Amino acid sequence: MKKILSSVLILIFFTSTAASAKGLAFWKKKPAEEKKIHIVEPENKKINWKRERKKDAENAKTKKQTSKEAEGMYETKFPVINSQIEYTDMNGEVSLIDCIKLAITHNPTIMSAISNAEIYKSRIGQAWSNYFPTIGAGVSYSRNDMLMTMSGGGAFSSMMNRRYNMFYTPTLSANMLLFDFGKTKANADLATRNYEASRYDAETSIEQVIYNVKVAYYNLVFADLQKTVYEDTVQDYELQLKQARAYYEIGKKAKIDVTTAEYNLGNAKVNLIKAKNTLELAGVQLANAVGIPELENVILKDKLNTKEYDVNFEELLKTAEESRPALLAAKKLMDAAEMNVRSAKRAFTPDLTAFGSYQNGGAKVNTDYGYQFGVQLNYNNLNLMLLKKQVDEAKATYKKYVADYEQQRQNVYLEVKSAYISLLNSRDSLDVAKLALQQAKEQQYQAFRRYQVGLGNAIEFKDAENTYLNAQLSYYSNLLDYNVNAAELERVIGAPVKESEIEL
Repeated sequence: MKKILSSVLILIFFTSTAASAKGLAFWKKKPAEEKKIHIVEPENKKINWKRERKKDAENAKTKKQTSKEAEGMYETKFPVINSQIEYTDMNGEVSLIDCIKLAITHNPTIMSAISNAEIYKSRIGQAWSNYFPTIGAGVSYSRNDMLMTMSGGGAFSSMMNRRYNMFYTPTLSANMLLFDFGKTKANADLATRNYEASRYDAETSIEQVIYNVKVAYYNLVFADLQKTVYEDTVQDYELQLKQARAYYEIGKKAKIDVTTAEYNLGNAKVNLIKAKNTLELAGVQLANAVGIPELENVILKDKLNTKEYDVNFEELLKTAEESRPALLAAKKLMDAAEMNVRSAKRAFTPDLTAFGSYQNGGAKVNTDYGYQFGVQLNYNNLNLMLLKKQVDEAKATYKKYVADYEQQRQNVYLEVKSAYISLLNSRDSLDVAKLALQQAKEQQYQAFRRYQVGLGNAIEFKDAENTYLNAQLSYYSNLLDYNVNAAELERVIGAPVKESEIEL
């Protein structure tokens, strides 16, 4: 018995060992297969140059039409311009108004907004098309093999001799809506209001693009001024380094003055490099705002405006309520929602239609003809529950647009007030920055003169130079804010801001 039990245990041991070996072999990771690299070859697609030329011509025509349309929208409130100009005719020099002209012609945002308005314009005609007749035409041929269950002479035997009939039937029909109790007119009025709202949306896009162009132009002017400031700082530190070396050579100044001057000059050159990079980036941003990549290396004709703007909050708010495209668009959408309520209510009324058809044919062509015409007053798929809920939906939509209009009106007040306050703040800050610049300039001059005659030291000169540098940047930064805030004010009121003759 013990031998049998030992044999069974040995057999179980070898069986489990073999199973474990198989499991380990199964879970052992297989070497990763080599991945083949598939090179995607360019598709050898033939170019239809005739089609491409036609497409380019159509795009150029559309571009010209949209730029003219945008120019008309712009000139309703802003100075008259001629947008049909090309960058190649400017010899690399552009003014702010030139950039605005180019943006109206080339910026794709404006083209998209005006094309979107054209979509809504086409829906007006689609609504009125209900009053146009619908015409149908067709021709049919049929062969009918008749089953005869009656016998007899005369006519029946004649029919038995002809196993089947053939019919040729050309048909012409027309249907026309005569009157639908104002449903079509309500839909057309609704489409008209939506089109007018889309036109105001296009004006908003134009003014936003112009604002972006102004900001980018002003930033480029500021970046150029900033580069000039750092160039002047480098020159000042170079003069101070020469003076420090001269004093060191004659033993009037210590070596530390030379080392300090070299360190200050190195920092100034680093700042100059950063200013040049900022200038290059500002040029790219202007080119992007205009919509012409080649515009990044232009020479600017205009400088930052230094004349005071003549503004009054009550007049600005009144102008915004009359000219702000976003507010006017919200008003049109509210009117459209009101008309949609009337349109939904008129769905309960029937349609008065006229119909007519003419058929010519028979066993042979022109064998016979037939026609019908008449007038019909009917309801199509009348579902009172559905119509009632559609009226409820239209009323709720109208309430929503009323609230949206009120919200937009409040937003206009807030934006005009904020832009007005920002303009006044930048105006007051500009006076302080200008005074600080004059004082810093005098301090820098005195510190440099003291160092030249040996009375001052390097630390005093550096402090005066940094103060003058920061004062210049602060003044130009405030002047930039003043111009940008004026552009923002023009955007939020939807009209230009008047300049006075007072020089800041």
